[in-house]
Amino acid sequence: MSFAPTPDSDGPIAFKIIPRARDIGGFEVRRALPAPQAQLVGPFIFFDQVGPAEFITGQGIDVRPHPHIGLATITYLYEGAFQHRDSLGTTQMIHPGAVNWMIAGRGVTHSERTSAETRAGTHRLFGVQTWIALPETAETGDAGFEHHGAEALPVIEAEGATARLIAGRGWGQTAPTRVFTDMIHADVTLDPGAALPLPDDHEDRGIHVMQGTVEVAGDALEAGQMAVFRPGDALSLRAGPQGARLIVLGGETLSGPRYIWWNFVASSEAAIHEARQDWAAGAERFMLPPGDTEEFIPVPELDGRPRRIDTRR
Repeated sequence: MSFAPTPDSDGPIAFKIIPRARDIGGFEVRRALPAPQAQLVGPFIFFDQVGPAEFITGQGIDVRPHPHIGLATITYLYEGAFQHRDSLGTTQMIHPGAVNWMIAGRGVTHSERTSAETRAGTHRLFGVQTWIALPETAETGDAGFEHHGAEALPVIEAEGATARLIAGRGWGQTAPTRVFTDMIHADVTLDPGAALPLPDDHEDRGIHVMQGTVEVAGDALEAGQMAVFRPGDALSLRAGPQGARLIVLGGETLSGPRYIWWNFVASSEAAIHEARQDWAAGAERFMLPPGDTEEFIPVPELDGRPRRIDTRR
């Protein structure tokens, strides 16, 4: 199981996490990971809930070009749309039910903005963005990008329950998204009172409740809460009287510690220091995305020492 302090209880829920508000460039998200209770859930090192938010005509999000190393990002929306651009030359709109999967590897730069077409009227935005820490064999590899439409993702249906696999494997199905370690990432919808067993063959498992309430082993979780479970327990999720929608996440524990600083994740401090210097210098591996080169996020004035995140098996 991922490194964490002493569990909160002796039950199947090791930790409950209440996300914190974070500004990502004029737009606020609710960040559940990393948290003091659990810094990682499998390879998941960041978990942001985006919205729900409403925008009037002309408004939207503008996350200026910025760099990443050593991770992959997954963007998944319930409502709304925005435009992804990256230094690979990708320009991709994302809509509800689809997946944008960007692999940073040794270095990539991207931006996320509301398109001019979307800004032409009132609109909403609601979804999640997660960061996956890459294994050492992939963190210095080439950057990449994949987009998978909603129709390409496996859907598992049971009585009153629907699970759409965003990445990884679960309930006997595997998503087309290329992954580097064993993992699960799924969008689950439950009708009022409906139940769904949680796969028990992943080393780390957690859920984040997006809407409604969910009961696990007699413990209720409300919208906006994350739960991290003890490994190996057979668990079932049951929705409250209003139904529920939630994200399931987890997978194989990383083989060693990771260092994190700003948008950089790596298995060594030296790699982060080098990336910081390269971004400040405009190095070739951090070219700005074609079509979005007029501005960028500069190196922030943060504590210079990367934060170490340990893992254990």
